Amino acid sequence: MRTSCIVALVGMALLLGGCGRSEPVTVANAAAPVRTEPARAAAPSSQPYVASGPLVVENQVDVAAQREGVVARTDADVGTAVRKGDLLAELDNRQLLADIDAATARVRSAQFQMQHFAAEIKVKETDLARDEAMYKAELITTQQLEHSRYAVESERFEEQREREYLKSAQDTLKSLQFELDKTRIAAPFDGIVARRYVRVGQKVALNDRLYWVTAMSPLNVRFTVPQEFSGKIGRGDEVSVSSAANPEQQHTARVTSVSPVVDPASGTLEVQAQVVGKSAELVPGMTVNIRVNQRR
Repeated sequence: MRTSCIVALVGMALLLGGCGRSEPVTVANAAAPVRTEPARAAAPSSQPYVASGPLVVENQVDVAAQREGVVARTDADVGTAVRKGDLLAELDNRQLLADIDAATARVRSAQFQMQHFAAEIKVKETDLARDEAMYKAELITTQQLEHSRYAVESERFEEQREREYLKSAQDTLKSLQFELDKTRIAAPFDGIVARRYVRVGQKVALNDRLYWVTAMSPLNVRFTVPQEFSGKIGRGDEVSVSSAANPEQQHTARVTSVSPVVDPASGTLEVQAQVVGKSAELVPGMTVNIRVNQRR
């Protein structure tokens, strides 16, 4: 029994010694000192900001009819270069011309009446002077002298009435001439006809579109930049403009206005720049790319 106990004790000792010789286990992510570096501010990007926007011109309008009528002639078509005041089309104006002739005749008649009353006043004034002399000579009565005075006064009132009639006739004539001018569809400024909406014989109503006339220069481009550009872009700054068809060809534009406030919906500023010089490649309505450099 003693021997068996000794053997058991020796076996347990050997077993415990084997366990003690096992390799130590390494625990991942063990607590260890970690070196942290202070955060550095991001360096400003040297790359320009690229935006897109349309080319626009200040003078670009639909020329509308100022009165109803029938188109009698068209003198301009799409692509026609026009100067301010050039005739684009004309409405039938025969009735207006007849009315103007009648109004002109009334004006002349009133003018002749004015001359007639001026002569009548001189006659009455002469009669009055004679009657006053005769009254002093006691050749006529007071009633006869008063009659001559009233006759002069009456002629003066008649002249005043005719003067007002003449003014009314002249105003009517002027109004008809204004209406006649409305039958002449003229170019409002120098430019080019972009669209024609009417043809000869077509009846148009007041405010119907007749032509679309646009200027070709100066060209302006409108675009937006992020709000971070506030204070970093201003009037006089230069930007580069290029078309999508030829991005290598850069055109210079100068900033003419920057919105003083940020659009809260998009967080952007609206900018407008004017293209320097002229280019056959850039035309109104085209969408272009704009390269913007921030001020340091």
